[in-house]
Amino acid sequence: MKKQKKVLFVATVASHIRRFHTPYLKLFKEKEYKTYVASGWNLSDDEKIDYCDNYTEISVQRSPYSFKNLKAIRELKDLIDAEKFDMIHCHTPMGAVVARLAAKKARKKYGTRVIYTAHGFHFYNGAPKKNWVLFYPVEWYLAKYTDTLITINQEDYKRAREKFEKRCKDIRYVPGVGIDVEKFNVKITKAQKKELRSSLGLKEDDFVLIFPARLDRNKNQRFLIDVMGELVSKDSDIHLVLPGPDELNGYYQKLTEEKGLQKNIHFLDIRNDIPELMAISNVAVSSSLREGLPVNIMEAFAAGKPVVALSCRGVDDLVENGKKGYVISSVSEMVDRILLLKNNRKISREIMANNKEKAKKYSIDSTVDKMNDVYFGA
Repeated sequence: MKKQKKVLFVATVASHIRRFHTPYLKLFKEKEYKTYVASGWNLSDDEKIDYCDNYTEISVQRSPYSFKNLKAIRELKDLIDAEKFDMIHCHTPMGAVVARLAAKKARKKYGTRVIYTAHGFHFYNGAPKKNWVLFYPVEWYLAKYTDTLITINQEDYKRAREKFEKRCKDIRYVPGVGIDVEKFNVKITKAQKKELRSSLGLKEDDFVLIFPARLDRNKNQRFLIDVMGELVSKDSDIHLVLPGPDELNGYYQKLTEEKGLQKNIHFLDIRNDIPELMAISNVAVSSSLREGLPVNIMEAFAAGKPVVALSCRGVDDLVENGKKGYVISSVSEMVDRILLLKNNRKISREIMANNKEKAKKYSIDSTVDKMNDVYFGA
């Protein structure tokens, strides 16, 4: 009887696998693999990871300074020795570190192929020097124990080819993890749109900006608060909605109140209706300081929304100035572009039509095809 092949997905938290990688677990199930996931658990009791046959909770932590990561390496090594995986695909910074260290000997001992997707190197153009001191040597060392390195933006791909090609022989570029294009093709009636807007404190004719993201320093919502200060002084009908968990204990909310913008900036916390929120919005914005390949911008494309985004790695891969929206470098520049889109609906409609078509390039189906070639191609 032919031995069933096995694949292991590793990440720091289970929600990362659940949110981004179930289509790839499904792909392995279709190829008759037995599928395993190992991570630090952070799902509720009623949540599960689809297409996962076996789940193992390990002690991996986000912080590179936690001694629990040493325990996680031992736990993973025991799992690898027990199951003798054909492939291991690791994600997230610390998940990928502990997985590659745990699998060092398995590559020769069991013929295990180790694949790592870098969702955005911490050493990017303009990154703090400490990022290069801490993260670059780790990635350089572990490249030797990586059979296939996948990068999701052009900056990381070029850097990996330049710095790691002698240590990792197979370096690929795959644009992101894929988005569900149809999910954002929302059919919403005028009455439904009015009702949803009303529930958020918005009027039918308000001009609405949206940035779905966690509230943190890197997502840089302070920049958008400054933008809104300028916009509201010119047009009080412009509003900003910010769905996403608060990781800064109300810092941005307090700043909004200090600037007297609480009527125009709406903090929505965690929402399960992002496609509908996109549908009732006019423009998607982004203020991130760094990205891998931003899912929220690809989702905005699928929703047919123009994008105005602060220039950074990842954003620059996606947004073509004047075609899919605008890449900007200052508060005043974002203010000007938003007012242009508000006051010139012809430009806005042209960008919307372009974005819906371009979104297909980043669809789950397209990305699964690319990953099928990575996993099983010649």
